[in-house]
Amino acid sequence: MSTTSQTDYQSQLDEKVERLSALLSPFNAPALEVFPSAPMHYRMRAEFRVWHEGDDLYHIMFNQETKEKYRVDTFPPACETINKAMAELLALIKPNDVLRKKLFQIDYLSALSEELVISLLYHRQLDDEWEEQARKLKAQLETTFTKVNIIGRARKQKRIIDNDFVIEKLPVNGKEFIFKHIENSFTQPNANVNCKMIEWALDCVKPLSGDLLEMYCGAGNFSLPLAMHFDNVIGTEIAKPSVQAAQFNIEQNALDNVKIVRLAAEEFTLAMKGERTFSRLEGIALEDYNFTTVLVDPPRAGLDTESLKMIQDYDNIVYISCNPETLADNLNLLCETHSIANAALFDQFPFTHHVEAGVLLTRKR
Repeated sequence: MSTTSQTDYQSQLDEKVERLSALLSPFNAPALEVFPSAPMHYRMRAEFRVWHEGDDLYHIMFNQETKEKYRVDTFPPACETINKAMAELLALIKPNDVLRKKLFQIDYLSALSEELVISLLYHRQLDDEWEEQARKLKAQLETTFTKVNIIGRARKQKRIIDNDFVIEKLPVNGKEFIFKHIENSFTQPNANVNCKMIEWALDCVKPLSGDLLEMYCGAGNFSLPLAMHFDNVIGTEIAKPSVQAAQFNIEQNALDNVKIVRLAAEEFTLAMKGERTFSRLEGIALEDYNFTTVLVDPPRAGLDTESLKMIQDYDNIVYISCNPETLADNLNLLCETHSIANAALFDQFPFTHHVEAGVLLTRKR
């Protein structure tokens, strides 16, 4: 990478640090720990529309301001596995009338393990002839890549050639954690910065004990590594594929102190207050847990008021946020009872406006 590019990256990172520091300053937050990204080849996911032009076929994207399309032969934000696959895939599809017919989009999902899921989206129904050609395509690609899974999608149709997921292996503090990442389900897109986020959370909880509750746990991205530091962990998640992946991940990582329940954060709040019972909590006696710490990683809208009030009951709150504005809004209530002990910025999305943040809140004495 050129010196100019390094300067450009540092200047955009400095702007993010300044912006997040300003949002947290009313809450007497300590200086931010900053976790930069590699400026290139950091994304494990990418989606492209497909443009047909005579015998040619290529990826396109759209300018967000002008809405004009532009050709994309390489995509520097995407990992090197995806960039390599982009070129090889189209070279194989172009001469294949069955695979290219009415193909309008290609989605890529990869991992540090270099596995791939390639989703081909069509404006036509897919038949056995398509599946036969897709299997040949998979075999051709696997002469180059570690493992390739092909998915064909059309209206009310999903044909899977092998799997609809990759198996990720994340190095965290010298230990490898195994995760199933399912296509079309949420996963952290920047794998290396995600490892830094997990390590930061581990540092935050190192002196803590008791049990951990995680809300919006996804496939267990935080719950599983943090289980090393707690007696028991309960994670809540509403998305069924993520819950199923989490159960697989618990088994693969040989953990016996983690339970995942399929409940929305708002539902779990009602269960904790004893206002509602849920069959999905059968066999889990919440009153037997010694929850000292809660970790939340909510969507961009942040936490609702009832969930905020519920997590104020915990001595320690680890809050991971993909939207610092709603984090700051939530801190107006949380900082009535808690103080910010640690704060961090994770640059998941270089050269964009997006900022990922983390704060550790401890109860005021």
